[in-house]
Amino acid sequence: MDRELLLRRKTSAIVLAAALAVGGAIGAVAMSARAHLGQNGNAHIALVSSPDPARVANSISFTAGFAPVVKGAVPAVVNISSTRVVKTRGQQNPFMNDPFFQQFFGHGQEQQQPLEQREHSLGSGVIVTPDGYILTNNHVVEGAKDIDVELFDQRHFAGKVIGTDPRTDVAVVKIDASGLTAMPLGNSKGLEVGDFVLAIGEPFGLRSTVTMGIVSATGRTGLNIEGQNGYEDFIQTDAAINPGNSGGALVDVHGELVGINTAILSGGNSEMGGEGGNEGVGFAIPVDLARNVMTQIVEHGKVVRGQLGVFITQLTPALAKQFGLSKAEGALVEDVPANSPGANAGLRRGDVILGMNGQPYPDSQAMRLAISETAPGTTIHLNVIRDGKPMTVDVKINEMSDTEQASNDEQGENGSGASGLMAGVQVENLTPQITQRLNISPDIQGVVITQISPDSAAAQSNAQLQRGDIVMEVNHHPVHNVQEYQDQLSRAGKDSVLLLVNQGGNTFYTVVQGQQ
Repeated sequence: MDRELLLRRKTSAIVLAAALAVGGAIGAVAMSARAHLGQNGNAHIALVSSPDPARVANSISFTAGFAPVVKGAVPAVVNISSTRVVKTRGQQNPFMNDPFFQQFFGHGQEQQQPLEQREHSLGSGVIVTPDGYILTNNHVVEGAKDIDVELFDQRHFAGKVIGTDPRTDVAVVKIDASGLTAMPLGNSKGLEVGDFVLAIGEPFGLRSTVTMGIVSATGRTGLNIEGQNGYEDFIQTDAAINPGNSGGALVDVHGELVGINTAILSGGNSEMGGEGGNEGVGFAIPVDLARNVMTQIVEHGKVVRGQLGVFITQLTPALAKQFGLSKAEGALVEDVPANSPGANAGLRRGDVILGMNGQPYPDSQAMRLAISETAPGTTIHLNVIRDGKPMTVDVKINEMSDTEQASNDEQGENGSGASGLMAGVQVENLTPQITQRLNISPDIQGVVITQISPDSAAAQSNAQLQRGDIVMEVNHHPVHNVQEYQDQLSRAGKDSVLLLVNQGGNTFYTVVQGQQ
């Protein structure tokens, strides 16, 4: 049976990779396309010191088990339950189709009013400071109106979201408490495949559940858990992770936090909290990445990211052959916008970036992450192949603005954004691979929607657009690629735009209107 990509939302999503279900929140939590960051001025977060690794490790044996580690780690893992209000379309009264009733009440369609419903989400979190800072997943708390944090000793506190970063699925929550048991942060870069790890969380609401496994892989990318614009560098583990584990701790044998559990591979077709469960493949955000995001949110009120300002994609074997390369390693530069750092440094379309500062990056996602974590103003040295010849290009990284982060129209993305009425809608060129994955006719031409911001006109105008839709025409003009799509949008009016869309094999027209 074909596996589907299960994302953290109740709406259907584009099938672009393996079947990924949220290892986390029980309940539906919509994915945001923009970063909602805290504004705490110059606050400082004081992390706890790590215990003596030798002392902890020496107390572990296969006869005694992992009890010494568990006893120290479990009190730092909390239960997070949140509530959010969503609007759904009310059911139409069947009598409204009767002309007799319509003369009194009007047409049935006009009587449909959005209904507010409360959705409940359940996940986990990790206390990282004695004064109540908690690391968790963005999808556990995103859009939450009320957050309840239950400690190991069954005390309850109201949680406040300090900030979130949807691109890494990291969130920071604060409770008003002191003297808490905090988990020391380890070093995820030191993890090796085969290392023992423990997953601690609240799967299915079962308090303080601990499972054991090994690190199955590191640096796992290409899962598209956070969409095409997410930053991925996952730790893969066979320690059992189930719905409700999201935001929980992945702990090493020294009792240190090495990852934040975030997703599971599930063969089921269920949504979050449904039938999908552990199949021995789970994913965690490395603590080094989580620490960096958390520190920036708490101390600066936002996540500062560097950018090249160019569009890159993974170099495939077919592309490598066309560019005369023996290996499909590196990132292919597809476009170099004018006045971007890459353009100013002399990067060109068709360049293949193999590494940075002497460090090889065979994966384009790893390259994107490394650049994003580089401080703006830093000059980096890119190892580039141009026309079959190696060379070095020095680029001064600049800061990705808040607007660029919110719109996702920035360097290193496969998707391309647009302005005007379609701002917030990301599209890609329709390739044979995407056509096959979407199970649509290869004769269909257009651009595929990869991301729709929930506060965009396209999302709020009842246009019924979804990720995976193929935009075939814009205002009666066929589009065959992203450039033609953007050209037609630039000619569109400000009030509305007419699209011809193929959705799951069905073609229809829809109008995106400006927000009133």
